[in-house]
Amino acid sequence: MVDRSGIADVIDGVDGPGVVGAVERLVAIPSMGGTDGEIDAQRFCEEVWRADGFDVDAWDIDVAQLSAQPGFPGMEVERTEARAVTARLPGTGGGPTLLLLGHTDVVPPGDIAAWSADPFTPRRDGHRLIGRGSCDMKAGVAAMWYAARAIRNAGIRLRGDIVLAAVSGEEDGGLGTYALTEAGLTADACIVPEPTDLDLIPANGGALTFRLRVPGKATHASRRTEGVSAIEKFVPILHALQDLEARRNLEVDPLMHRWPVAYPLSIGTVQAGDWASTVPDLLIAEGRLGVALDETPEHARADLEAAVARACAADTWLAEHPVVVEWWGGQFASGRTDPGAAFIDRLGRVHATLGHRPPATYGGPYGSDLRLLVGAGIPTVQFGPGESAAAHSPDEWVDVRDVIACTQTLAAFAVDFCGHD
Repeated sequence: MVDRSGIADVIDGVDGPGVVGAVERLVAIPSMGGTDGEIDAQRFCEEVWRADGFDVDAWDIDVAQLSAQPGFPGMEVERTEARAVTARLPGTGGGPTLLLLGHTDVVPPGDIAAWSADPFTPRRDGHRLIGRGSCDMKAGVAAMWYAARAIRNAGIRLRGDIVLAAVSGEEDGGLGTYALTEAGLTADACIVPEPTDLDLIPANGGALTFRLRVPGKATHASRRTEGVSAIEKFVPILHALQDLEARRNLEVDPLMHRWPVAYPLSIGTVQAGDWASTVPDLLIAEGRLGVALDETPEHARADLEAAVARACAADTWLAEHPVVVEWWGGQFASGRTDPGAAFIDRLGRVHATLGHRPPATYGGPYGSDLRLLVGAGIPTVQFGPGESAAAHSPDEWVDVRDVIACTQTLAAFAVDFCGHD
């Protein structure tokens, strides 16, 4: 049963234009991982949350010390500094603590020519707010911020605390969330407002970044038969990886049934050769291996390595000059919260009570910070505005109506979950 007392006041207090403006302010910060903008976005949250009267805690992360720890989740960009920011709306005591956590780092915009305008100049097209990071996931960060703001403005005295956390480094491993959990951050439940199209995602497959070094033998292109092309030798390896992906997706967890490929295996970059008239003697391919729910990263790595080894053994050249597999960058394990957890059901009911479409529940095929939070003992679900298909794409967008709806639901759920006097 949803406790409706106090909910009407907090819903009325949600500042729709304000939360949309907050998304625009965040999008205007080019917070790509490993750049100064990544720090700027963290400092922005620190400043506005302090100005809003929240109890803010912010500190510099010792990247070198953190990355040397055995459980460090990896990085794919170079960093010498990072920032952690949390803000607390304290309760009167006796109620559960709700954590709302979102990342402020974004991926690079890619080919600027594919964008209709500057990626970091937010703009509107009808109900769409366009800009890099609008969907993934600055809309979610703004929604959680303005949800807490609405509760404060309504003068509602919660029993439990609300904790806001802005993290960096999520896109390439999860450095920011790992730093917070290592510092002792805890809560009774967590909502991560990643783009879920306002559905409930209590589980994620993992994602492991790998590199393949395929050897060849260089010679002049006019004598190509006396050399060995690393490009040609990559072909059977690619076929083996495609077969591996198919096998790994024959049977998947019921939470993942909605996806055509629940645990994708893809090659993202290929580099070979340094001269058009030379047979290339080395090909370097980098890719991403999906990790199944409840599968260990170690098992997934061994599966790929065995598939590559079998392909090499079947080729005369590669049998004697095998492909080298390297694991680097972000190493996302899979993670899950019980989809039947009471707080997840409660969140769905609150959302529907506000007149929105009842959310579906399923697992996501991508890695996220959820697995770090669950690993730290914090039950976590993803619920946020935006469609994941728009993330990382040119003209990335989010529907502002969904941003406002998410803000309302987060605010109402916080009142219901934390309790109030």
